[in-house]
Amino acid sequence: MSEDSTPRLRDLIRQRTVTGHVDVRDDVQRSLPSGLRIATSYAWRLLVIAAALGVVIWLVMLFKILVIPLMVAILLTALLWPAFSTMLRARWPRWLAIVVALIGTLAIVGGLLWLAIWQITQQWDGVQSRSVAAWAQFQQFLLDGPLHLTAKQIQDLLDQAVTFLSEQGELLKSGAIAVGTTFGHVATGAVLTLFILLCLLADGGGIWRWTLKLFPKASRTAVDAAARNGWATVINYARTQMLVAFIDAVGIGLGAFLLGVPLAVPVAVLVFLGSFIPIVGAVVTGALAVFLALVYNGPWIALWMLIVVLAVQQIEGHLLQPILMGSAVKVHPLAVVLVVAGGALIAGIPGALFAVPLAAFVNVAAVTINSGAWRTGAAPDGDYIWQTVPRARRRSKR
Repeated sequence: MSEDSTPRLRDLIRQRTVTGHVDVRDDVQRSLPSGLRIATSYAWRLLVIAAALGVVIWLVMLFKILVIPLMVAILLTALLWPAFSTMLRARWPRWLAIVVALIGTLAIVGGLLWLAIWQITQQWDGVQSRSVAAWAQFQQFLLDGPLHLTAKQIQDLLDQAVTFLSEQGELLKSGAIAVGTTFGHVATGAVLTLFILLCLLADGGGIWRWTLKLFPKASRTAVDAAARNGWATVINYARTQMLVAFIDAVGIGLGAFLLGVPLAVPVAVLVFLGSFIPIVGAVVTGALAVFLALVYNGPWIALWMLIVVLAVQQIEGHLLQPILMGSAVKVHPLAVVLVVAGGALIAGIPGALFAVPLAAFVNVAAVTINSGAWRTGAAPDGDYIWQTVPRARRRSKR
């Protein structure tokens, strides 16, 4: 064998070895059912996505003292942005627009709290006397009702409750430190939220331009268009949700006032605040109004209060949401329930509060990128989890 043929022989042996290895692997893959191959391909990709989401959620929970103020500040910015941008378009100085927006917000919140506290102080004596009467009626129900308890049994139950509370005194004392820590976190979060809000109003565009530089150059245009469409959707959602919450508060509060239910103004304030948590908040605050009517006014007034709450909820769900939201922010009830429930399971009340706007942002951003609308600057058009931005009208083919 010549020396020239030796390298060619080695290359041939190496090629056969590699080819044989590849053929064996291909034979193993071909022997598997196609459904199993597709399922495993989806499975490992889904596992990677789940692991990434798990890491993100873990980081959010780890840094919740920073994440929650950031999310609150972003949501407050979305609420203030229509009025703030109007002042900027009217050529107001930015610092003056910021001052007016913040002072106006504080004035509205302070006014609501003042009304609630004022009515509580005005009706406190009547509420206290009604509470005593309601407790006496409840005791009489325990005596004469289907339970047929005796006065001694009722007193024994009260003594047991007092004993249980006294035994928990040490736990309450030890929990005081935790409560103080919680108050400290709340104060820190409030200051941080205010600082972030001021930064977003003062230089939100500059912050976003710096953030955009973290992405590769080839994807910056798409990311910028997706984020701007998502931000517009969050603004529409916040603005419309505030109007719906105001209408809910007026409807339930006015119904409670006309029915003679005490603390109608505090109930209306709670309904307004609770309505920002879709579905869940309005139901819980409405149930509070029904409970107050049942305790202080009797079952018939409570029944009418329940009718008022249900009527307001039906008007919101079938009239206000379709008309006010329209095609701009049209959230499917099933998606809302699932997203709010998932957010509450993961992060409690903050999760329920931020679940819908965050999901709407992600939804619109994803559709903007997938539909290719970022190339032309047109409105995103595609298949949504639920409709949250106007769908572009398709031109009829001639």
